Amino acid sequence: MDLARTLLVMIWITASLFFQNSSNVEGRYHYHKKQNKSSPAPPHESQDPSSPANPPSAPSDPYPNDPGSSSTNSVFDVTSFGAVGDGCTDDTAAFTAAWKAACAVESGVVLAPADYCFIITSTIFSGPCKPGLVFQVDGVLMPPDGPDSWPKADSRKQWLVFYRLDHMSFTGKGTIEGNGQKWWELPCKPHRGPNGSTMSGPCDSPALIRFFMSSNLVVSSLKIQNSPQFHMKFDGCEGVLIEKLSISSPKLSPNTDGIHIENTKTVGIYNSMIANGDDCISIGPGCSDVDIEGVTCGPSHGISIGSLGVHNSQACVSNITVRNAVIKESDNGLRIKTWQGGMGSVTGISFENIQMENVMNCIIIDQYYCMAKACLNQTSAVHVYDISFRNIKGTYDVRKPPIHFACSDTIPCTNITLSEVELYPQEGELLDDPFCWNAYGNQETLTIPPINCLQDGEPQTVAALSAFGC
Repeated sequence: MDLARTLLVMIWITASLFFQNSSNVEGRYHYHKKQNKSSPAPPHESQDPSSPANPPSAPSDPYPNDPGSSSTNSVFDVTSFGAVGDGCTDDTAAFTAAWKAACAVESGVVLAPADYCFIITSTIFSGPCKPGLVFQVDGVLMPPDGPDSWPKADSRKQWLVFYRLDHMSFTGKGTIEGNGQKWWELPCKPHRGPNGSTMSGPCDSPALIRFFMSSNLVVSSLKIQNSPQFHMKFDGCEGVLIEKLSISSPKLSPNTDGIHIENTKTVGIYNSMIANGDDCISIGPGCSDVDIEGVTCGPSHGISIGSLGVHNSQACVSNITVRNAVIKESDNGLRIKTWQGGMGSVTGISFENIQMENVMNCIIIDQYYCMAKACLNQTSAVHVYDISFRNIKGTYDVRKPPIHFACSDTIPCTNITLSEVELYPQEGELLDDPFCWNAYGNQETLTIPPINCLQDGEPQTVAALSAFGC
């Protein structure tokens, strides 16, 4: 009996040790790093009911932690690096030092705090950096005031440059002030002034913010104003999310495009207000998969694709969607502009649910774009095809026809679709002569004003157009 009891005890001890070891092995293989509970939802899972229904897939959350809840050892306040923020002192060295420190850690935050006004000179903030980097402006950040204050050794083509970065965010509750007034007055490039007069314009004026050769970017919530030239440029980037921006400069400020992109793919621009002296949004060559929604544009020159094909170059633009937008008090509405002599294509363009308010050239394709009076006629052209305008309604300025399709003599525009286009004069009589030249497509519904110049079907030369594609 004692022997049997001893055997049972030994079996029980052996079994206990076996199960304890098994449990420890399972625990090791199922270990997960603890998640930060304050992490915001990535943009494609936004919980904001005003967010777009189908944002582009590539832009993702650039930082795993909300900057407001980041641990203090990853927040690099520029005032801790010597920034004064009095609106007079050059704080460039403090910003570059804070950037270097934040770049070296994961989810680092460069913080320009509220209640300060920082001046920095032309600076390139370059990577690569650890992922999740945030440049957070809660105060005011601005360049020197005008060309006379600009350091002679600095580039006059750009002010803030973000270069070779991945998973980076530029955000905050503050203001980027461009101090553009003195640049606009330089006597280099004439531009339209009040009452048809001619005024001076920019020479080598700097773009305010430039992102170059970077990916997975988020730019949000900032107020950006009075740029000497373009407010924001993206070149050679992929995966860009832009949302909840306020961009503004005076109506007659020259070349102050709001957002310009070129050679950039997979872009979302959402829920922003842009008023300036040039295009609200301009899309240059090499762009594809761009989604624009919830933008209020104007006064401005509208939303433009182009100009494309300058100096006989090839330009390829595809899969652009603009929807649920308002364009008001603008020289143009929805515009595609190309130079004669170019090559390539503009295709897969959709404009949908756009409200116009006193806009000249509400819908315009211009393949004779020229910035001089002596542009020569050329046979080569960028092929414009598969362009749709749906539910475009509102009022137009009667000084120009509301619909204008001026396509190349040799490379016609093809597959233009019009549906529920209803445009009425802001004041005066209905101007019922939309212009078409070598434009082919169809009207799914009758347009207002009537457009009888759009040719049905396709031209006989359409089979040869593939040589001009991308």
